[in-house]
Amino acid sequence: MSPRQACALPGYCALYVGVVGLLIYLSQGMVHLLLRRNWIGRIRLALTLVGLPFTVCSSGVRPTISCAPSYPFRTTKTITTTTTSCCKLCTTSVRTMPSSAALHVKSRCPQYPGSKIKRFPVPDDKVDWSQKWPQYNPVNHTDPAVLKKPVWADAEIGDFGLFFSVFSPKFNTVDAGVDRTSFEGPYKVENGKPLNPHGRTGVTGRGLLGRWGPNHAADPIVTRWKADAKGAKILHSVSKRPILQFVAIKRKDCGEWAIPGGMVDPGEQVSLTLQREFSEEALNSLSVTPAERAKIHERINKLFKSPGFQVYKGYVDDPRNTDNAWMETVAVNFHDESGNSVSELPLQAGDDAGQVKWVDVDSSFALYASHSHFLELVAKERKAHW
Repeated sequence: MSPRQACALPGYCALYVGVVGLLIYLSQGMVHLLLRRNWIGRIRLALTLVGLPFTVCSSGVRPTISCAPSYPFRTTKTITTTTTSCCKLCTTSVRTMPSSAALHVKSRCPQYPGSKIKRFPVPDDKVDWSQKWPQYNPVNHTDPAVLKKPVWADAEIGDFGLFFSVFSPKFNTVDAGVDRTSFEGPYKVENGKPLNPHGRTGVTGRGLLGRWGPNHAADPIVTRWKADAKGAKILHSVSKRPILQFVAIKRKDCGEWAIPGGMVDPGEQVSLTLQREFSEEALNSLSVTPAERAKIHERINKLFKSPGFQVYKGYVDDPRNTDNAWMETVAVNFHDESGNSVSELPLQAGDDAGQVKWVDVDSSFALYASHSHFLELVAKERKAHW
């Protein structure tokens, strides 16, 4: 097609001129391309002249979509520029922001704990609520123990209560003493029920959890240094770093080792929950004599009054989570540096624990829910072996 024929067709003239201009521009820049390293700027301007999108990465020119990071990042509709390990310069039409955690995995375990309920399978690319999925058909499950309405549990939404009142909790706020706010920020409510801020789980209802929405817990991570008979720190043979030990309990419900912890009572300060749960689960303070309880209380107070290191505060990838109820926690590390505080108390498992013992902090030791991640953060903070 000749230049005259091209310009005779609507819309082709501008395109033709643009392409010709591009070729001329590039040919003129070949010498400079060999002598200078600013070829990126020339290609960027040339592509802009023709109206094509561009993204310049460390290895050359790639389509814009190629720089989308993996799942720990979520996207919003805000226009901005970001830098990732993939690209030196990524100019896109979306903003990439790190989320508080990766995709939940244990919250999608095939069989719901404590039951024979099979979750509706949720693949990674369908976890986020923003992904439309008409075929999604989760199983509704609330454990019979929860439906009996114990003091720690809500009623079913829509149930009649006293004086014919209908149970309708107020979400994203403190509702009659129950903290229904989330560490993750405001969460969505659909058809009167809260939606898990980390996405689909394959089960609706509350499962084994008492509260609709966030169920707040507190996890005290009590540590000490592993020492020899003379009190010197023992170093790991490979990392050459001192070894930390922490108090671990073996859960009765699933048989997994975990950090001792429990639910925050309505109106209770988290600091008190941390102290109470450790005393009850690791020292069995509820079943000892008053004299022994006083001794435990004195030692516990000494340790828990020391500045604690807040390890984590947020959503927990817990196998009990559902689409409408989920675990959140505050994990705090209390360290017995001298070894003469809690370290000298005899550990004794409480009602919720099958066993309790001091365990070496090590990446090979499997733990319940997100507890391994918590210990990894503690090890890094204390510059200990992991």
